[in-house]
Amino acid sequence: MGEQARCARRDKGVRAVGESVPVRCPDCGHSHVFTVSAYPCPCGSAVSAPLVMGAPPIRIVRRTWDEEWVTVSCTGCGRRDQWPQPELGCPCGALLRIPVRPVTAGTRCDAVNSAALYLREIGFPEVLRSGERPETGVDLRGPGIVARVDLGARPADSRAVECLWLNALTESAVSAYFSLAGYVDEARERADTLGVPLFLLDPTGVPRPVNGPAAELDRSHA
Repeated sequence: MGEQARCARRDKGVRAVGESVPVRCPDCGHSHVFTVSAYPCPCGSAVSAPLVMGAPPIRIVRRTWDEEWVTVSCTGCGRRDQWPQPELGCPCGALLRIPVRPVTAGTRCDAVNSAALYLREIGFPEVLRSGERPETGVDLRGPGIVARVDLGARPADSRAVECLWLNALTESAVSAYFSLAGYVDEARERADTLGVPLFLLDPTGVPRPVNGPAAELDRSHA
């Protein structure tokens, strides 16, 4: 058993791969036993979301794309992938989302690594960290790509977006902006005008497209 698996089993209230949790429907009170599904990691290990023992289920009223997926770390190789969010259908008609423990980006270094890994996975395998910027950001560069990872506590502004666009234009490269704190409205508008892909690094460390150019980049290189 890998170290991550041992740690997961030691964590209070968290159930490991293949285990089950009792679930009570908040609508009708019916009790269920829910067993999480396992999915195959490319390394060959079985991966399933770590369920939180004792946490009440959440009734699904309206579906959103982001809430239908959960980031899970493979205990065999450490790879992070998104898998379907565990759900349970009650005979009364209620559809319940089963709480799982999130995988968090524990440090700012994790955020930079997540952005670099994402770029490699979508078609830029030689992207590397080029060094820390003077203020809050880190540059990632590779053949055909220039990216900014903004680690600041404030949303990125339009000037930061324009600077990245100019750098990419100079190098005849694709640009990508990753931010921990998001973007002000003016930055989003400017990015749409210039065609700069904007990504938000969520609490799990997963980059999520937040504008059209980012979604297009994600699709075209997947």
